[in-house]
Amino acid sequence: MLVVFVGCAIFLFLVEQVFDVIRMLERIAINANVNLIYVETILKIVGIAYIAEFGAQITKDAGQGAIASKIELAGKILILAMAIPILTVIIETIINLIPS
Repeated sequence: MLVVFVGCAIFLFLVEQVFDVIRMLERIAINANVNLIYVETILKIVGIAYIAEFGAQITKDAGQGAIASKIELAGKILILAMAIPILTVIIETIINLIPS
């Protein structure tokens, strides 16, 4: 329980810095004329990665290595599912660059 409490306390302490980074990335994307949907998707992917890692570490600390590996697998699958639209755009862009 202590590990979960300390982890959540550290996260709450860093929330303001995380929001600053997100705002900065959004400003950069707007200046570069990048569609904000892609930036939001990438930020969601990063969030999933952090949450999955946090959950896996907590379960490992509790001695549940098998559950930790399942949490990591679920995080990876969610990341892959979220990345499909971005991968589709990248593949379409590459195909359009190839002369016919």
